[in-house]
Amino acid sequence: MKAVCPPWRFECYNELTSTSDICMERVQAGAAPGLAILALSQTKGRGSRGRTWVDAGQSLALSMVLDAGCTGQKALGCWPFVSSLAFYEGLAQAVPAAKNALSIKWPNDILLAGQKLGGILIERTGSALIIGMGANLRAPPDVQTIGRQAAALADYGATTPEDVARAIMAQMSDWCAFLAAHGFEALCNEWLARAHSVGSPLVVKGGTTYEQGLFAGLAPDGRLLLETKDGIKMIATGDILLASQGVGSASGH
Repeated sequence: MKAVCPPWRFECYNELTSTSDICMERVQAGAAPGLAILALSQTKGRGSRGRTWVDAGQSLALSMVLDAGCTGQKALGCWPFVSSLAFYEGLAQAVPAAKNALSIKWPNDILLAGQKLGGILIERTGSALIIGMGANLRAPPDVQTIGRQAAALADYGATTPEDVARAIMAQMSDWCAFLAAHGFEALCNEWLARAHSVGSPLVVKGGTTYEQGLFAGLAPDGRLLLETKDGIKMIATGDILLASQGVGSASGH
């Protein structure tokens, strides 16, 4: 497949406020796509929906800058799927023993044995995308701190943030090329093959409301299909919880 991403310019720091914030500053100062920044510790990591990303120590905190148009796809909705595939495969490459326990939860959380391992935050400035990824490598955050169970990759084997980051960057290049060559439908099929199974019980949290149903796959545009007692509903946004996770989830950098 033809490469669509430039070679990565990888920078690693002992501590930063937020890798995504630093990437945003760099882009606004003129940095080109291909920048990737890893921090071994973050002091102000951000998650989705304005949440704080809790750094339990020896976590992955990686942000990458890409050209939003590099795959030829106009819809930004493809990026959670590209990113989660790269995240999943990068983690599996770094710790092969974990692969059978890994899965993806819509749209882009990574689960390990049914518990959250990591999440993704995608932001845009101009034509640039900043894709931030965070994962618990050595130890999960305290349950009381985040309000739910979480997982850590170290339960399946030792690795380093640098090794995981390099694996993810390589996978990101590969999956961008895959999308450019084969299109969004083929990408969604690859995503579904790595997601929790169709028929999984889900809870969708929207504000203060909760709706229960079964995972019924993806709509052509990537929205989640939820089988409810009232029929199939298409979900465009919200917190999606598996029965194994209970109520209360987060995502992010």
